[in-house]
Amino acid sequence: MPVNQPYCYTHPHPAVTTDIVLFTIREESLQVLLIQRTNPPFRQMWALPGGFLNMDENLEQCANRELLEETGIDGLYLEQLYTFSAPDRDPRERVISATYFALTQSDTLHPKAGSDAQEAAWFPISGLPDLAFDHAEIVELARQRLAAKLNYSTIAFQLLPETFTLSQLQAVYETILDEKLDKRNFRKGVLARNILMETGDYSRTGNHRPAKTYRVINPTRVEIIK
Repeated sequence: MPVNQPYCYTHPHPAVTTDIVLFTIREESLQVLLIQRTNPPFRQMWALPGGFLNMDENLEQCANRELLEETGIDGLYLEQLYTFSAPDRDPRERVISATYFALTQSDTLHPKAGSDAQEAAWFPISGLPDLAFDHAEIVELARQRLAAKLNYSTIAFQLLPETFTLSQLQAVYETILDEKLDKRNFRKGVLARNILMETGDYSRTGNHRPAKTYRVINPTRVEIIK
């Protein structure tokens, strides 16, 4: 059996952090959750939730812990995005960040600042404040990854309630892609993927005719669409 030994290093080594990009759709726009930093560097600037990896946890555990400590949010599906490792990305020391992104419905969460976060708030992607560190770059890469995954996964359904109409689904796609989609082609393409099932119920909005409602066949996980 391996013998536990104290950590000892004979050469310089970097610190490791995790940062989390949490997306939602609010007020008909794609938005991201930011925290206002309490401590230097970049004190009082807005940043992504995140922090340093503890010696007794893996990266995903760190990401979940930091998200909970700084925003009060827990239990989300996190997907690893990219590793940011520019030598000068943090003025304190050499820091490598493993980044994650996640999606959620905004009406199910009530972010609350904690730990070393002064405030937690949603911001539209089109109107972000100046961000600390290289977090603007991280958000942009996450936005690009999210838009790309619409074409081959069921990730968009994390932004929808359990049952929804095809119009609601199309609105999610259009918000993420920031473009209008042809209604007929969109519906034909979605239904051909065999990822939805009809609920047998209908939804009425305003004076429009009732619309069929659907649910995802496998709602508990993000699936790759072949």
